[in-house]
Amino acid sequence: MQAVTDGDRRKEVRALLSQIQAHPERDWSAERRRLATLNKLIAGPPRQPPH
Repeated sequence: MQAVTDGDRRKEVRALLSQIQAHPERDWSAERRRLATLNKLIAGPPRQPPH
């Protein structure tokens, strides 16, 4: 099994956005939720301010 990288997540985001732009007439609710999740994962955990 291979680890999922940020690059993999970014590639999936680009693919989903491309599909949504190509067919805006579809219901993309599930894909939009996936995009939100991917964007959170790419952003990483909130950074702690230095003490």
